[in-house]
Amino acid sequence: MNHDKLYQYNNKQRWKFLLFLFAALIAAASLFYTNYLVKSLSKSERTKAEVWAMSTRSIMTMPDVDDQFISYVYAVRDSLSIPAIITDSNGNIIFWRDLDPTKTNIKDQIDSANNSLEYDPVYFEKQLAKMKRNHAAIALPLDTGETWSVYYLDSLALRQLRVFPYLQLSLIAIFLIIAYTVFNSIKKSEQNLVWVGMAKEAAHQLGTPISSLMGWLELVRIKFDAEDDSSLNEMERDVKRLEVVADRFSKIGSIPSLSNQVVYRVIHDFVQYFKVRTSEKITFEITGDKSVEAKINIPLFDWIIENLLKNAVNAIESEGKITINIIDNIAKEEIFIDISDTGKGIPKSNFDAIFQPGFTTRKRGWGLGLSLTKRMVDYHQGQILVRESELGKGTTFRIILKSNLHYEPTQV
Repeated sequence: MNHDKLYQYNNKQRWKFLLFLFAALIAAASLFYTNYLVKSLSKSERTKAEVWAMSTRSIMTMPDVDDQFISYVYAVRDSLSIPAIITDSNGNIIFWRDLDPTKTNIKDQIDSANNSLEYDPVYFEKQLAKMKRNHAAIALPLDTGETWSVYYLDSLALRQLRVFPYLQLSLIAIFLIIAYTVFNSIKKSEQNLVWVGMAKEAAHQLGTPISSLMGWLELVRIKFDAEDDSSLNEMERDVKRLEVVADRFSKIGSIPSLSNQVVYRVIHDFVQYFKVRTSEKITFEITGDKSVEAKINIPLFDWIIENLLKNAVNAIESEGKITINIIDNIAKEEIFIDISDTGKGIPKSNFDAIFQPGFTTRKRGWGLGLSLTKRMVDYHQGQILVRESELGKGTTFRIILKSNLHYEPTQV
């Protein structure tokens, strides 16, 4: 692979990894700091629960004192704003705080005017069980030797704080995904415009010299009376091939005109042209269904086959074989075109990367062939993939096209 292009490709991958790592560090820092705040607030709420329990105990056990001190103790007790329950040594609920007032009615804790309120033991059991799962009990010893247990739940603010970083990171992730998708789409659109512009300009520039070459060939035939000269005929075929190439470039970016074609015949005609321009040490074989049809634009489809055959030839170092197998998948109404070679193979890690612009394993390659191939397969509403590959044994590319033949299930 060209070292400059390999460096650029690896550098691009490295930047992606660094950005992902940076995002992961931000997420980890956010979770760590939120966890620190949660722990701090949790300690503060536990202290509040202890203060509430002790103030409640003081109200129940303190001797007669002045009203001002009693008011102070009540104020301290009522300052707690989290759900809490106190049970005696037998597990009976004796005090509670900030529970649903419509389901609780403990003597001496509900205004006597609220006669419609009833004690709901099931509700209390559920709340007490939830508090026991949420936090360990706070032991509150009395002078009588009895020990009360204090249970409480986290405040709403603390519960929301636990969830906040995950919600925040989720929203940021969604925003980044949308932003990346939009910018990536814009970037691809710009790249497409550049590709289309370059392709059409190349087709335009090729037009004049190709026409000139055709004229010179006719003059040579007339001047030397060489109407049936094999060399000139072969030169004419190559010039016409240049016309086809120019036509291909002019079609990039436009919606191609597809027509119904026999796949075997189209591939066979191109292979006949291609193989005489390849080493005699490489043999070609076309197998499979000879009658299956698909919607094809012949100049663009020839380009697809040409790029894959060139890749196969380059993968074969000395001598080898290239096989094209055409399979009619009746069940899915698809056509599989498998192009196999006996070349050096492709590592599995590169199966997806080889279709990306700029990726190549050749020293003088630009990494555009397979990218263009994929684009032209997309024009045919098909797919292309590496079906299988083994280092040192060869590679099989698969093209999937929609079959033009529709099969109706037979009725018994």
